Amino acid sequence: MSNLTDPTLPANNGKRVAILATDGFEESELREPREALLQAGAFVELISLEAGAIKGWKDGDWSDTEQVDRAVADANAEDYDALLLPGGVMNPDKLRMNAAAVAFVRAFFDQHKPVAAICHGPWLLAEAGVVRGRRLTSYPSIRTDLINAGAEWVDAEVVVDNGLVTSRSPKDLPAFNAKLLEEVAEGIHQP
Repeated sequence: MSNLTDPTLPANNGKRVAILATDGFEESELREPREALLQAGAFVELISLEAGAIKGWKDGDWSDTEQVDRAVADANAEDYDALLLPGGVMNPDKLRMNAAAVAFVRAFFDQHKPVAAICHGPWLLAEAGVVRGRRLTSYPSIRTDLINAGAEWVDAEVVVDNGLVTSRSPKDLPAFNAKLLEEVAEGIHQP
């Protein structure tokens, strides 16, 4: 993939972004934000539960695989400037059952780094205990889970709350990607 910088995008040159995903990730929600990050000059690594490849989900069926760069047990949030959590139903449901994945997500919030989650991705945020008092959106079916975890849920194309970027579904990807790039470029967000 190209890592050329598009001058119309926020500067992300040299920013290191982790994408945390596993089998069942929504294909467009991983690939389109990753491509936007690469075009803006960021370095992107795919983190998963174990080394190897993970299989995507597209149009109600399995799709292509993506090669994992690092297992989450070997990843450290301190090595990255931001985190991206794609959705898909299976992907975040599997990740939230893994202690290392949950700790990895929580570490980004502890360090006040930008985090972007789309569709069912915010399920993992609820598991990490980082949504209380935060304004966000998600796929509508997990709305109650997020509210029960203390979030202020809104039905909007994209919501930004102090470095946390959330969107509802693949149809929101253009707005999600724009805000993702903006927040990654801004960097650390003090509470």
